[in-house]
Amino acid sequence: MNRRARTAALTAATALALSAVLAAPAVAAGPVAPSGHDATERAVRAAVADGVPGVTLTVRRGHGTWAATAGVGNVKSGQPRSARDHYRVASITKTFVATVVLQLEAEGRLSLDDTVEKWLPGAVQGNGHDGGRITIRQLLNHTSGIFDYLEDPGFQQTYMTADGFLKHRFDEAAPEDMLALAMKNRPYFEPGASFAYSNTNYLLAARVIEKATGNDYGDEIDRRIIAPLHLTSTSVPTTRVTLPRPSGRAYSKLARETTGPTYDVTELNPRLAYGSGQMVSSSADLTRFYSALLGGRLLPREQLKKMRTTVESSRETSRYGLGLVDRKLSCGIHVWGHDGGIYGSNSDAVTTGDGRHSLAVNFNGDWSGSTDAIIEAEFCGR
Repeated sequence: MNRRARTAALTAATALALSAVLAAPAVAAGPVAPSGHDATERAVRAAVADGVPGVTLTVRRGHGTWAATAGVGNVKSGQPRSARDHYRVASITKTFVATVVLQLEAEGRLSLDDTVEKWLPGAVQGNGHDGGRITIRQLLNHTSGIFDYLEDPGFQQTYMTADGFLKHRFDEAAPEDMLALAMKNRPYFEPGASFAYSNTNYLLAARVIEKATGNDYGDEIDRRIIAPLHLTSTSVPTTRVTLPRPSGRAYSKLARETTGPTYDVTELNPRLAYGSGQMVSSSADLTRFYSALLGGRLLPREQLKKMRTTVESSRETSRYGLGLVDRKLSCGIHVWGHDGGIYGSNSDAVTTGDGRHSLAVNFNGDWSGSTDAIIEAEFCGR
């Protein structure tokens, strides 16, 4: 799920209380990377001062890694966040899904120019949707025009209000149920005419993987990416509602208002997000993944070039490739990666174009703070 699933700011009183609870100093993890993370440390502490319960971050530069934590993983016990925390990575899942699709293309098992109808007959139809006019490429770069099921009023009432979430957080809705919600609504535009971020695109991309391989898309991610890269903290958890240890708690306002109660939303059924945002990982694993991807270890040169071929997105400072965002920072540096927001979790993972300098960060609250500021601090020094 993307940032539209999140809500706005923390109250001043809560922010003050949380910022007073141990903004932990930066800690080294593994071989120590070169110095120069002072601005990043300040940005991490500023996020906690702004109201984020806790932050965990890893930077990989060359063969060295550096990690930092601040704030708490549990607001009741005061337990600090850990550099090894597992968390829900939400839409960062999309890069994993796109990588598998491109691997399948490299193997000659599908083409990006194949239509959705070819692989998923009858799945995309109704209210102006036509899977026969939409390609796999258009799913991956969000130019399909397919309606985002997260925007459906029924979905929002059922899952994105406080009452709805608390009642339905463990629902085991099938991907077809989410797709049916999308098909009840009109498409945003004709296929290929524009860009509109839609989680439905990646639900469908995951289904294409399953049709092409005969396996669950999560099993393909595990076999093709997680196991070869030894991502020991990364998984596609199907219907498991708890997070692996170690992990902090996850907190949300479950409302658009800037005031009101804060809810512990750690336990939920991630299958609702499916290929658009189902995965769990850690900051160390995410830096390893993006470093390997941009460094050419997961895709042949031709497929990586296609992945990095971008279209205009909804943000002025970024463009969208195939499950991969090209973000231009204030200092002119380009970083590649993806962000992700789901109930109680706000994450960002980026790397330079050569894969040699990577960062992954997570907030365990979804209403405050800026991962953009942390990325700017690490790569631009401010």
